[in-house]
Amino acid sequence: MKHVIALDAGLNKYQPLKKIICYDDFDKGFNGWMDLHPNYVGKDFNTLRHSHVDKTQWGPLTLSSASFRLTGTHGSMDGTYSLKLSTRQTANPYTEAPAPGSLAHGIKRLTTHLPKGLRQYEMWYAYTPEQDRQGLSEQAMRAFGIFFDIQDDEHRYFIGARYVNAVNGEMVRRWQIFRAKEGITDVEWAYGVENDWCKMGIDAMWYGKRYPDGSTDGFEWVPDGYQDLCYNESDDKINWSYLRLLIDTEKREYVELQSGDRVFDLRGIKPTLTAPYARVKGLFNPSMWVENDTDRRVFFYADSVVISAE
Repeated sequence: MKHVIALDAGLNKYQPLKKIICYDDFDKGFNGWMDLHPNYVGKDFNTLRHSHVDKTQWGPLTLSSASFRLTGTHGSMDGTYSLKLSTRQTANPYTEAPAPGSLAHGIKRLTTHLPKGLRQYEMWYAYTPEQDRQGLSEQAMRAFGIFFDIQDDEHRYFIGARYVNAVNGEMVRRWQIFRAKEGITDVEWAYGVENDWCKMGIDAMWYGKRYPDGSTDGFEWVPDGYQDLCYNESDDKINWSYLRLLIDTEKREYVELQSGDRVFDLRGIKPTLTAPYARVKGLFNPSMWVENDTDRRVFFYADSVVISAE
C-alpha cells in the first residue's frame, strides 16, 4: 500500500533533514517558545545563588505583526505574525557584563527522542532597532544568535552561532561560534562570583570576559566570517534572511553554518563540554537571542523555525 505524505507548503523555504522534529510557524501561536528567566529555586521564589548578571529583566517575547510608525504593518514573511524578541532601553559598554534588560532570549524546552546524529536549526529572521528617531541606526544592534543547549549522558554543551553586528557603536559584522577559551575558571567565567549557578562554557550569551574587538572568552571567530547582512535604508523596513546551523550530536561537533547564500564549513570543531547538570538529562533546547549596543530597544523577528534530524 502506498502512503502519501502531505507537507505544509511553508516548508518549501527550508531544507530540513529527514525527520522534522518541529515546524514552528508563529502565525499559529507561540509553539512552545517562551522567555528565559533565572531559576527561582530559593525560598519565596528567590534565586538560590547570587549572580553578577541580573537575568530577571530580560526583554519580553511577543507575537508581532511588525507594525511601524511610517511603513505600517509588514506582517511576517509568510502571513501576519512572527515571534518578536525585544530588549529594553539599556546597555553597558561591550567590555562590561550585559546590563539588566539589554538582552531578550527565546527558548523552546525539548528533550531528545532520536538516536544521536545530525541535527539542524533553520529559521527566517529580520531585525531592526526601534523606529523612535530620525536617521539610520543599524549600529544600535550589538548581536544576535541561535544555539542548542544539549545534555547527553556525559556532557552538557552549548553549540551555536552569534553574529556580532556592532561593538560600542562601531560596525563589526562577523560570525562567531560557541567555544570557550581554554584555561578559564568558573569564577572568571562568572565575573568573579564564587559558586555561581553557571559553569564555564554555559550561557556564553552573557558570561565570559569581553574584549574591545568583539571577542569574548565564550566565543570563537568563524574563519573568514565577515558578512555584510542586508539591513535596508532605514529602521522602519525589515528584510527576511535565512539562517541554518547543522551539528552532529554523535561526534559532538559543528558541521555547517549557512547565512543567506554563505556556507561556512565548521566540520571537526567541537564546542566546550561541561559536566552534566542535575535533572536535565536528555536536554535539547533550541534558543535564540538578541542584544543591543546602546540605550535603545532593538527587535529580532523570527518568521518560523524548523528543527530537524537525520
